[in-house]
Amino acid sequence: MSIRGLKKKQPKTFKVKIVTVDAEMEFSCEMKWKGKDLFDLVCRALGLRETWFFGLQYTVKGMCTWLKMDKKVLDQEIPKEDPVSFHFLAKFYPEKVEEELLQEITQHLFFLQVKKQILDEEIYCSPEATVLLASYAVQAKYGDYDPNFHEPGFLAHDELLPKRVLRQYQLTAEMWEEKITAWYAEHRGIARDEAEMNYLKIAQDLEMYGVNYFPIAQNKNHTDLLLGVDAKGIHIYSINNRFSPNKSFEWSAIRNISYSEKELTIKPLDKKAEVFKFFSSQLKVNKLILQLCIGNHDLFMRRRKVDSIEIQQMKAQAREEKARKKMENQRLAREKQLREEAERAKEELERRLFQLEDEARQANEALLRSQEAAELLAEKAQIAEEEAKLLAQNAAEAEQERQRLEITALKTKEEKRLMEQKMREAELIAVKLVKESDRRAKEAEHLKQDLHEAREAERKAKQKLLEITRLNYPHMVKYPQYLPTDTRDANFDKGSIKLDLKDIDLKRLSFEIERERLDYLEKSRKFEDRLKELKSEIHALKLEEKQSGLCS
Repeated sequence: MSIRGLKKKQPKTFKVKIVTVDAEMEFSCEMKWKGKDLFDLVCRALGLRETWFFGLQYTVKGMCTWLKMDKKVLDQEIPKEDPVSFHFLAKFYPEKVEEELLQEITQHLFFLQVKKQILDEEIYCSPEATVLLASYAVQAKYGDYDPNFHEPGFLAHDELLPKRVLRQYQLTAEMWEEKITAWYAEHRGIARDEAEMNYLKIAQDLEMYGVNYFPIAQNKNHTDLLLGVDAKGIHIYSINNRFSPNKSFEWSAIRNISYSEKELTIKPLDKKAEVFKFFSSQLKVNKLILQLCIGNHDLFMRRRKVDSIEIQQMKAQAREEKARKKMENQRLAREKQLREEAERAKEELERRLFQLEDEARQANEALLRSQEAAELLAEKAQIAEEEAKLLAQNAAEAEQERQRLEITALKTKEEKRLMEQKMREAELIAVKLVKESDRRAKEAEHLKQDLHEAREAERKAKQKLLEITRLNYPHMVKYPQYLPTDTRDANFDKGSIKLDLKDIDLKRLSFEIERERLDYLEKSRKFEDRLKELKSEIHALKLEEKQSGLCS
């Protein structure tokens, strides 16, 4: 047998492109593969074990269809393209995401798909809830918020809110980012898988979550209703209201679902209840509705049964994985906390070092300023010392001047006292002189009177003598020199004696009056001289007092 014969014939293949929510993959698919073979290949590539939620979707003639698992890939109405494109998406949704989504990859794929549906407005969400969901999406992508790293504008290239919400409110991108960041900062310490799970737990409560809508009609001519299929059952909506169903059929209350051409029939479990019939636009829609109903019903019944060994093992592994991740997250959180504390301690030490360096610099500057101030103070001290000496000298001179002024004041006081005393003496002398002058005037008046009386007596005596002479010696009257001396002497002894005495008194009196007058004149002259001296001294003292007042 030849070597060529030993080689197995290579099977024929075709290329397939698988598009997930966040990635693309290409595979070589054998011509004979069924849909399940390709699906299992993709699941193995993704590491996905919870395969019952997902399917491969493709679009043909504008309608989205799911690849059938039990038929060959090439036998189905797939697009005629190379490579053939399929979208790996969640086909069925869990009732409770936290209990049913066991693997992290399953959770992540659901998170990405639901987030895209909300952003594309396939699932309606209120503006407040969209901001909260966006904050969990940011936490899942960027981790814990760090104001030093996540500076304003770091969300500029991320699509986080539906365009409807952005149009509804007149807010700038910076304002939306501020609102999202405010919530984002509160999610500190939440791991990526926890953030994604929190996102899904909020999203699963939205009215349009997990619902596949199809237009239907109660008759063949009108399409005025919507039929919704989800994990809990079948719901009938009005064409303009996808939130509140007009009628619902839970999976547990449905006995049978069948279609015939475009007609679809829902038979309730209660045989007495009315059978619901409706019409779709085409047969393929009925087939797709039936396919989704069967899959959701199977999962609904499966959730209410005891878990299979595989599911139990997966749940145990999921619990162990969660516990391990929790411990790992706690360890990482502890390490992160310690690292942050170390960084804070480092920053504190660096800050303290910088502060100490700054304090040292300030201290050096203060020392230099102190030295400069000390030199300046030394100069000022020297100047102050010189000024103190000058002031001391001035003080000494002032003290001398003060003493001189005191002495001058004392002298002035003494001189003033002497002047006052001299003035009093001058006044006394003046008074005495006045009295003396009055007394002298009186004495002079008396003397004049006595002199007048004496002269009058002399005149009278001479007259009497002449009379006597005429009577006794008439011939001798004309010639008195011829009278006998003895006669004259004898006859006029008494009169002569008396006359001599009168003459002597008159001369003495005249002499005394003249002497008194001369003495009075002399004293008056001396008194006037003394008064002039006193006036000169008083005038000199007044000049000295004025000069002293000006100097002070």
